[in-house]
Amino acid sequence: MDWKGGRRSDNIEDRRDYSSAGAGAGLGLLLRFLPFLLQTKFGRSLLLVGVVGYFGLKALGIDVLNLAAPPTDKAAMQQISAGEKEVVDFVSVVLANTEDIWTTLFQQMGRQYQKPKLVLFRDGVSSACGFAQSAMGPFYCPGDNKLYIDLSFFQEMKNKLGAPGDFAQAYVIAHEVGHHVQNLLGIAAKVNQLQQGKDKVAVNRLSVKQELQADCFAGIWGHYANKDFRMIEDGDLEEALNAASAIGDDHLQEQAQGRIRPEAFTHGTSKQRMEWFKRGMDTGDVKACNTFAGPESSE
Repeated sequence: MDWKGGRRSDNIEDRRDYSSAGAGAGLGLLLRFLPFLLQTKFGRSLLLVGVVGYFGLKALGIDVLNLAAPPTDKAAMQQISAGEKEVVDFVSVVLANTEDIWTTLFQQMGRQYQKPKLVLFRDGVSSACGFAQSAMGPFYCPGDNKLYIDLSFFQEMKNKLGAPGDFAQAYVIAHEVGHHVQNLLGIAAKVNQLQQGKDKVAVNRLSVKQELQADCFAGIWGHYANKDFRMIEDGDLEEALNAASAIGDDHLQEQAQGRIRPEAFTHGTSKQRMEWFKRGMDTGDVKACNTFAGPESSE
């Protein structure tokens, strides 16, 4: 990808170095003085006030774990390698490019695009959708309109999934942005409504349709990244298709369990994911991404 001359996004929220560290330090301090607090009436009262205050803030939607002060720039810099800085720069450029493309597409639909935040984290993160660990992979939370990515996932793609390359990484970001687009267009809410009261198999089928549409929306981003921004280079499309294939449900199930269970699919087969990404890439048309049309289009 030819990305280094691209605009950087202002919507990167970096939680890699201080949220978990600050929370751990606060918990350690509490445990250190807990015996003393329990010995006196004043200490027990203070502890009670603290507990009540904590859950009161949580009830208001305030993430107490992220209220810790960030470290000094020097401390943060010691934890971030030069290679990781470049990856952050890359993520920022890709996010900015999705912002520019979807802003234009929404204007053409007579709508206003609301730019999402992209949160960088390590190991685990607290979101409006709950706490998530890195093992879950990148995700989008409609509750706060934020994308969440642990950059170590890109190494997982390369080393464990056999899906290297910067355009493969960009596809992952564009897919999560695709979920944000679904949220803004009201598609996510409709899917959630349709899933209510359904059995697990029916819920999974709807999930597959939603995920394949996000793949198609990622392809739309790729279409205009090439057409209007000239970011795509030889071999990039193959990288994205390889990534889509590597994270197909059938491929992952066979690797993990040695067998394929279609009723448990939640994202689609390798073939489906590649096909829907390519459909978006070829057409650049939102209407072409209607995975919910036709008889069992996700089968």
